[in-house]
This record gives sequence, structure tokens and C-alpha cells, in this order.
Amino acid sequence: MAVLAAIFVTAAGDALGAGAGSEATNASPIYGVTIPDGYRGWKLVAPALEADPLNELRAVVGNSVAIEAYRAGTLPFPDGTVLVKLAWKRVQSPEFEPASVPGAATTVQVMVKDSKKYAATGGWGFGRFVDGKPVDEAQHQTCFACHEARVRGHDHVFTRYAP
Repeated sequence: MAVLAAIFVTAAGDALGAGAGSEATNASPIYGVTIPDGYRGWKLVAPALEADPLNELRAVVGNSVAIEAYRAGTLPFPDGTVLVKLAWKRVQSPEFEPASVPGAATTVQVMVKDSKKYAATGGWGFGRFVDGKPVDEAQHQTCFACHEARVRGHDHVFTRYAP
């Protein structure tokens, strides 16, 4: 499944706004997070299948700081950790009916660890992007509250490393 998710990242990255982080106008409200350049070349942390109502295939990739922390079991994650979640609508494969494959791209979500800059939100800055553009402030206001309520004890990170 990890190989399949890595293929998803490579194949669908352009539709998800790869490289959009270079322009300040593409920064998320509240946090100022952008889509990092080169994220498509990052290592896979884990794939996921999101059930209804979202019905998505997801893949989380991490920069080298994130991957080293996951492999070492380091919590809290060190400053400089960046995680990117890519998501697509899940559709049935036309070639192999039991398989689900990526359909239309839905979002790219980014978490950036900077314990000083984002002290009020557990050390994390958040960005949610559709078609390479950040979603509105109201949606960004929900990020930390959800992470705080559900995964506070795992440094506010949902994704576990897939062996």
C-alpha cells in the first residue's frame, strides 16, 4: 500500500497545486503557511482511507526532519518538521474492480512545526489548500481545535508512521 500511495503522490501532485508555496498570496490565513516547493519528492509517512462522508484516499509525506523524528519515535516533533497531506476522491478502478484509486484531487493540507512562532497552537502552523489556493479563514480556525481535541498526546499529529 505504501508503494501505491507514493505513486498517488507522484501522479496527482500537479492537480493538487505542487509548488504553489512560492507566492505570498498563496499563504494560509492566520498561520501564513504555504505549500512547500518540492514536497512531491518527500518520503511517505503513511497512506490512509477516509470513510464517508469524505470518501477520500490520502497520503501524508514528510520532509527529512519529519521522517527522522518518526523513525526515532521523537515526540514532540522538532522545529522544522513539515507534513503534507494530499487527498483525492476515492473511485473504483476501471481496470481492477476491487481496487480504489485516486479520483479528483480535493485538498493539500500542511503542518509546519515552529514552537515559537506557533506557540498558541501547540507549536504548529496549518494550511489547507484547494487548487493550490488557501481556503478561507473560517476553515483555518478549525484546524488546531480538532488536533487539540483528538491528538494532543501525540504532539497534535494524527498520522502514525507506516512501517
